[in-house]
Amino acid sequence: MSYNHYDRLSALDSAFLDIEDGNAHMHIGAVSIFDAGPLASGERGVDFERILDGIEAAIDQNDRFKQKLSYIPGTKWPVWIDDARFNLRYHVRHTCLPAPGNERLLKRLAGRLMSEELDRGKPLWELWVVEGVEGGRFAVISKVHHAMADGIAGTDLLSVLMGPDPEHSPKRSRGWEARPAPTPQRLVVDELSRLARIPFSLLGAGWRAFTHPGEVITTAREEVSHLGATLRTTMSRASETEFNQEIGPHRRLDWARLDVADIRGVRKQLGGTLNDVVLTVMTGVIRDNFITRGFSLQDLDFRVMVPVSVRNLDEKGALGNRVSMLVVPLPLDEADPRRRHERICEATRAAKQSSQQAAGEVLAEIADLTGSGVLTWLVRIGLQSRIANLVVTNVPGPATAVYLFGAKLREIYPVVPLGVKQALGVALFSYDGTLYWGFNADWDQLPDLHELVDLVSREFAELQEVARRRPHVVAAN
Repeated sequence: MSYNHYDRLSALDSAFLDIEDGNAHMHIGAVSIFDAGPLASGERGVDFERILDGIEAAIDQNDRFKQKLSYIPGTKWPVWIDDARFNLRYHVRHTCLPAPGNERLLKRLAGRLMSEELDRGKPLWELWVVEGVEGGRFAVISKVHHAMADGIAGTDLLSVLMGPDPEHSPKRSRGWEARPAPTPQRLVVDELSRLARIPFSLLGAGWRAFTHPGEVITTAREEVSHLGATLRTTMSRASETEFNQEIGPHRRLDWARLDVADIRGVRKQLGGTLNDVVLTVMTGVIRDNFITRGFSLQDLDFRVMVPVSVRNLDEKGALGNRVSMLVVPLPLDEADPRRRHERICEATRAAKQSSQQAAGEVLAEIADLTGSGVLTWLVRIGLQSRIANLVVTNVPGPATAVYLFGAKLREIYPVVPLGVKQALGVALFSYDGTLYWGFNADWDQLPDLHELVDLVSREFAELQEVARRRPHVVAAN
C-alpha cells in the first residue's frame, strides 16, 4: 500500500467547525503591535520579506499550518491532509494604514478582517502585516480557526516565532514536501477499523470492571455525576440581555490594558486569584453599562463562560483544543466593589469544586469515540439556551519582552470569537508585566463599545482604592 497521511480531528475541534455559520465566525486571533526597529524600511514601511521568512521558519515547526480539511465519506468526520498547493503568500498578507496610522484606524482594520470567514478550501489561518502604525510601529493581525488551535497552542507558536533575545530568529527546518492524501477508500476502511475496535475497548472496560469492581463503580458514579451536572447547567438559561441578541457578520474591536503588578497588589489585599480580580472588574464594567442604559439589575442571572486549559506538559507545541469550561455567575446587583469581589471568589471556588470541568473532559472523550454530533448538539443547545451571556478567557503569555528580528513586541490584544446570540467576547493576554484586554463585539449590537471599554480603568481604580482602604482578605481558590 502506498504511503499517505492524514490526521483525524478531535470531537471538540470538529465541533468548532459545526457551529460556525455566516454570522458566528469561529476564528481566534490577536492584534500584535511592534516597534519597527531594525525592520523599518522607508518612511513608514517594514521589511516584509524578512518577516515573511521568519513566519515561514516558524510554521515549519508544525505541519498543521500547511494542512487543509478533508472528510471521511459517509460520516463527514473532518480530517487534516497536506495541502499540495500550499502558498505562504496567500496566508501572509501585506497592507498599510493611511496616515496618521492611529489606533482607531488599526482597530477598524482589525474589525473588518475579523468579519471575514476563513476559506475552508485552504489551511485555516491568515496573518496580516500592517505597516504605517503611528510612532514608528507596525502590527501583525492574526486569524486562526478554533478548529486548529486554542489560545495556549497559539502562545506556543508565538514562542517559536519570537524570543527574549533581540537577535532571535526562528530556526529553519528541513524542506517541506506535501505527503500524499489518503484515498476515500482508505479513509472509509480506517474508520470502519476504528469502529470495529470499539466493542473490544468496551470488553476491556468490562474485564476491568470484573477484576476491579470497586474502582470502576466509583469512577462510573463520578462520571455520571459529572455528566448530570453538565446537562443541568446546559439546559438552564441565563437572563436575556443586550449582549444576547441575534448577531450579524460584522465586528468592531477595542482594547484596554492594566498593569499586572497593580492587579497582583489588589489580589494580595483582597485575596482570591488574579482571574477573580479580572471578573470583579468585568462585573463592575457590565453593571455600570447596564445602569447607564437604564436596564434593571433586579433578579438578573448574568453568567460568563470561562475556558480552562486541560493541556498537560507533554502537549506543549501541539495544536488543536484542550479546554474545558466553567460557568460563573456575576453579581451585577452588588453595588459594593469589595463585596462584589467576595462574591466572585465564592462563585469561582464553587465552579472549580463542581463537576463542570471534569464533565467537559468526559463528554469530549465520549464524542471522540462515538462521533462529534453529541458534543456539537450540546454546544448548540448551550448557545441557543444562553448557558452563559458572554465568554471571558485569560491566556498567560511571556513574562518578559520578546522580539521578532530585533523588533520588540510592545502590545498584544487577543480576540475570542462570538457565538450565536453572543454580541460580546472578552479575551485577556498577559505579557511583559501588562494584562491586555481584547474586546470583540458585533458591529450593530454594540455601537457604544468604546464607552464600555473605557470603564475598565475606572472600575479597576475603584477596586484598587477599596483594597487600599479596606483590605478584607478572601482565601485563594
